[in-house]
Amino acid sequence: MARIVISENVSVDGVVEVGEGFDRGDWYGRIGAADREAWAKLEYDEALGADALLLGRRTYEWFVAQGWPSRSGGWADRLRELPKYVVAGTTDADSWANTTVLTGPVTEAVAALKRERSGEIVLYGSGRLARALLAADLVDELRLVTYPFVVGAGERLFGATDAVWPLRLAESRTVGENLTRLTLRPA
Repeated sequence: MARIVISENVSVDGVVEVGEGFDRGDWYGRIGAADREAWAKLEYDEALGADALLLGRRTYEWFVAQGWPSRSGGWADRLRELPKYVVAGTTDADSWANTTVLTGPVTEAVAALKRERSGEIVLYGSGRLARALLAADLVDELRLVTYPFVVGAGERLFGATDAVWPLRLAESRTVGENLTRLTLRPA
C-alpha cells in the first residue's frame, strides 16, 4: 500500500493558494537566491524519493503551462518519468508523459490508487484536493515549507473545521536561510 504525502508551500498565516495580486511566482520572487536554491534542492530530493505524483487539475495545468513537460535538467527529467495521476474530468493527459486521469469520486479514486501502488505518492499544491484527502483520512504525511511572509487572503490548507486532527512532528528543518520545512504525521 502506498503512502499519500502532501507537499505544500505555505505562508506563515497558512495560505497555500493566493488570489489576485499575489500570484504563485511571487512566492519565489520574494525570497533570496540562497533560499530558492535550497528549496529547489529539497523539491528535487523529494521527487527522487517519490514513486508517483498526484495533482489536481489546476496544478497539473500550471505545471504544463510553465513548460515542465519539456524542461531539461534533473528535476524536470524526474518529474517527467514519474507516473502522474490527475484528479480532473477534462485534463488532457497527453500534455505530460506518464499522466493518468483518475475518474469517479475523488476520494474513492485516490483510495483505490493508494491500495494499488506502493511507495510514496506525493501531492504537489492542489489545495482543494489536499483538503478533501485530509477530510477523508487518506493522508499519511504532511510536508509544509513555510515562507516568511503573511499573505492575509487566500485559500488555507486547513479551513474552518470542528474536527481536531492530532499530528506529531516527525521533522523540522531550516531550508536555506529563511524557509522552514515541517514534516507532520497523524498521531
